[in-house]
Amino acid sequence: MRLALVLLLISMQMMLTSCTKPEPAYQWQLPPGFPEPVVPSDNPMSAAKVELGRYLFYDTALSSNQSQSCASCHQQQHAFAEPKKVSKGSTGQPHRRNAQALVNVAYNNSFTWAHDGLAHIESQLLIPLFGDAPIELGAAGQEQAILARLNRQPYPELFKKAFASNKPDFSQVVAALSSFTRSLLSFNSRFDRYAYQQDDSALSQEELMGLDLFFSERLECHHCHGGFNFTQATSHQRQPLDRRPFHNTGLYYTQRTDLADMGYPQHDTGLSEVSLNPADDGRFRAPTLRNIALSAPYMHDGSLATLEQVIDFYAAGGLVSTIDGQISDGRQHPAKSSFVRGFNLTTEEKQALLAFLHSLSDPSFTTNPAYSNPWLSP
Repeated sequence: MRLALVLLLISMQMMLTSCTKPEPAYQWQLPPGFPEPVVPSDNPMSAAKVELGRYLFYDTALSSNQSQSCASCHQQQHAFAEPKKVSKGSTGQPHRRNAQALVNVAYNNSFTWAHDGLAHIESQLLIPLFGDAPIELGAAGQEQAILARLNRQPYPELFKKAFASNKPDFSQVVAALSSFTRSLLSFNSRFDRYAYQQDDSALSQEELMGLDLFFSERLECHHCHGGFNFTQATSHQRQPLDRRPFHNTGLYYTQRTDLADMGYPQHDTGLSEVSLNPADDGRFRAPTLRNIALSAPYMHDGSLATLEQVIDFYAAGGLVSTIDGQISDGRQHPAKSSFVRGFNLTTEEKQALLAFLHSLSDPSFTTNPAYSNPWLSP
């Protein structure tokens, strides 16, 4: 009798479980044939997490003084970059680096400008949330106050759908923000229509000339900005190989403040700060060139204002400038990439290369309502 009762209870539990519909698998918005990104097993994608993350991404309540959100420095109309040389945090403290565009970051195998130990968005997000050099959102020490703000509508239902939780915590905040950021996909440029959708009319003759120049051994652009995502910093289901996407492009080479060495300015020496390897002096991550015309200014410190200046910089094989009264000749840096050798372009060729770079812009990405500010919706 007792065994029969136990079996009946088990049977009822199985029936109840079978009646609970699991959330369907996340549907990546990818063109046919494109590989899916690699997602950490402890934070699988779900539509509910993406939607929760969208609300959090645009919510100034996530900063300690409620003055900034993630979207303050990552603006959709600028391909989720910011049209400033460097960003400022919620307390007004300036960052030393330019805000990177968030385009197809689901495929990134490294994050930030110069860190080879951040393999997932979840790790990178801890820096703007809790970092203090500089303070960005300033959540450190204010966790409970910030979480208390997430009890207002529509958060209770959003957290319940995403995590079956009635009590939000920061691990859920990070997981949801990571999921939304991974959902930011851009594959609808005119270049995509030409290269992947067999639309031969999508690019003009001038843009096709620029394409040929871009992928030529004469200019070498494709070595650091290759593949479907136009960056070496890419991994996906079909490419587990982790290439080291950090390069010294010859931006600076000046006498250090201690007068004992030459190299990048001490306030930002790039990857060498993390690796402690002098050979990594001035090495920064090669960003994607998708939507590059929308995400000015350029380089890790926003020092080049236009794409024309970027082309001139690479054509010269580096930059000659003055820093604190001293001549800086980045062309002479011993760690400069062998691909930055300089080249000559005619006026026609330069315009063609610019035209090609503009063809990588995706207007649907910068206007997609699924990526927009939900707090502005009716």
